[in-house]
Amino acid sequence: MHRFARLLLTALLFFPAVALMAQSSVPAPVAQKSATISPPEQPAYSLSGDKLEKAIRVSRIRSAMHFASVGWGIAALLILLGLGVPARIRDWAVGTGRNIWLQALIFVPLFMLLISLIDLPLDMYMHHINLRYGLSVQGWGAWLWDITKSFLVGMVLTYFPAVFIKWRLNRGPSSWWLWTWIVSIPFVVFMIFIAPVVLDPIMNKFEPLQPSQPALVQKLEQVVARGGLEIPPSRMFLMKASLKTTQLNAYVTGIGASKRVVVWDTALQKASEDQILFIFGHEMGHYVLHHIPKTVAFICALLLVMYFAGDRVLRWAIRHYGARWRFTAPNDWVALVVLMLAFSVFGFLMEPAINAYSRHNEHEADVYGMEAIHGIVRNPQQAAQSSFQLLGETSLVDPHPNAFVVFWSSSHPSIAARAEFAAHYDPWQPGKQPQFFKK
Repeated sequence: MHRFARLLLTALLFFPAVALMAQSSVPAPVAQKSATISPPEQPAYSLSGDKLEKAIRVSRIRSAMHFASVGWGIAALLILLGLGVPARIRDWAVGTGRNIWLQALIFVPLFMLLISLIDLPLDMYMHHINLRYGLSVQGWGAWLWDITKSFLVGMVLTYFPAVFIKWRLNRGPSSWWLWTWIVSIPFVVFMIFIAPVVLDPIMNKFEPLQPSQPALVQKLEQVVARGGLEIPPSRMFLMKASLKTTQLNAYVTGIGASKRVVVWDTALQKASEDQILFIFGHEMGHYVLHHIPKTVAFICALLLVMYFAGDRVLRWAIRHYGARWRFTAPNDWVALVVLMLAFSVFGFLMEPAINAYSRHNEHEADVYGMEAIHGIVRNPQQAAQSSFQLLGETSLVDPHPNAFVVFWSSSHPSIAARAEFAAHYDPWQPGKQPQFFKK
């Protein structure tokens, strides 16, 4: 996943929202009748031989690491609280005086550094796996520099929410959760707005797409126009993903004036033009179908529950563990660590609901992407199916994933299910009707 999605989530563990999409005039063509697609004799997505064995191993490692990282994080917070480490950092911070901004300059960076160091072994192991299986080409030095940049940006993003929550806990311990929820909504929207213009360039290199790919830009403009969006060529960029990864992508990001098209250079190297157009059409579907505001509303509803429950857990923890963890009031800096622990547990338990909602949106975007490129590419079904085959091959995706893992932790339907749908979806056949476009 986009590194800033995780980075922003780290920042928002004090402000526990989810970074939603940080990480994707030509007339609409006349719809034409597509040829009927016969059911494929072979699965729509498949791997064989050594690649299949690698995909199975990598998928198992990814799944194990997903659940292990959650357990690792929760256990680390419990151990740190039990050892009184947050309380010691609090004592250093409070020793600087009564100024909350100065206290935060001590508490937030030190605690974030501690958490980052605790997470580092898992991060290093996953980078080792990515290098071993050819998913990454980024050297260890460059990777550590990215980790450092993520930490520094995350520290800035965390500082202000942490100060706000501490201030609200000082002003109104009984209503902090409501005020934090209210303020978190524009904060999340603002982060989505600035991510492509401020955050993304810190981690990756971008250059205008049109000078090197004028024909592709013209095709992308056709897809954009058909979707009713306005994204001029000046907002279409090429990302130098090949400096870090062998995987591929193309997406729309940002909102309002920051909205832009991004195509990874790995996609240009490995994917056909039709495949890139489908991948882009899928991402554009998230915008046209208003998935971003819908998801913000969905997450904000969950946040309201999380903040309220977090307040109750905080008060329960004071009664039962206040002496052991060395904090006796909600407006203690240690309380932020307790909230971080509570939100980590809540977030894990909410994963199935959040991911089920996400899978629904992703399926809609698949449908939209196929319909959006109809009449622009020769065979939308083949373009979509082959895109999933290529994505699965380059990312080593298991054709037969564990159903429980998909249910609990997958934000997208399985590649196999998406490819199978793409192979058969042809709403331009007689008697059928597209969902998002007219015939």
